[in-house]
Amino acid sequence: MPLLQLETLINANIQTCFDLARSVDFYQKSIKNAREIAIDGRTTGLVEANDFVVWEAKYFTKVQHITLKVTEFKNPTLFVDEMIQGKFKVYKHEHVFQEKNDKTLMIDKLYFESPWGFMGKCIDNLFLKKNLMNTLILRNKILKEKAEQLTFE
Repeated sequence: MPLLQLETLINANIQTCFDLARSVDFYQKSIKNAREIAIDGRTTGLVEANDFVVWEAKYFTKVQHITLKVTEFKNPTLFVDEMIQGKFKVYKHEHVFQEKNDKTLMIDKLYFESPWGFMGKCIDNLFLKKNLMNTLILRNKILKEKAEQLTFE
């Protein structure tokens, strides 16, 4: 199963970074070009332990739904969301936060697997791996900018 890992150092306090990462509202605003909207469960505010969000997204002209549930939660150092319904065989995203010299190290660990056997492994390696990593990089860039902006206002 593929694992994507990304570390982002943010010049902001850990609570600000943690709260932005779990904000449904911030997430929707930061990815508005991806056309992802929360349609059920926690559709606004900050996700907490055991919350779920049903996301509706349009990819390649097709509307898809994915339900993510917060399965682990330790404020302000960790939350994990896992797919409980959707197209992936496995989708688990660990959001880890560590304090580093008055900054925050945000670590994303994203485990995923397509459901189509050998063909799915090919799709994972040829397409999804790069696409998901680019999405993580973009979202972390936006979160970093917002967290640092809030810190210095």
